[in-house]
Amino acid sequence: AARIVEACRVAQLLRDLLAEDGLESYPKTSGKKGLHLYVPIKESERTSEYAKEAAERLAADHKDLIVSKMEKRLRKGKVFVDWSQNNPAKTTVAPYSLRAAGSPSVSMPVTWDELEGCEGSASLRFTPDEALERVEEHGDLLEPLVGKHDQSLP
Repeated sequence: AARIVEACRVAQLLRDLLAEDGLESYPKTSGKKGLHLYVPIKESERTSEYAKEAAERLAADHKDLIVSKMEKRLRKGKVFVDWSQNNPAKTTVAPYSLRAAGSPSVSMPVTWDELEGCEGSASLRFTPDEALERVEEHGDLLEPLVGKHDQSLP
């Protein structure tokens, strides 16, 4: 399976693709081994379609690193961009959620600098105490999303 370092690289590639389409994005950890990007937009009717197209564009441009199809056999050593999560019928872990595991961790907003400097899972894994310290130090990194829905899909 791909490591978090590769997932961080893919998140940056996706950020750049979104920016080319005029969309600003905000990253967060899943609290386990994944990353999520939030993109505030006006409409949602085409979100899943756009997300699929974006994932397929990335996968076509980076065949050695990215896969946009869900089949596990295709994912070995690659990062799966799960475009299907962009659907009102799906659920995803909310920011600041505590994730159950042998060592509990928190789904946390992170900065692009942190993703660019990612050297391993330890740098993006946050205990409940670390989560509280981060909010104390940085505030809510997703606060810019509140009320911001002025971007349009291309």
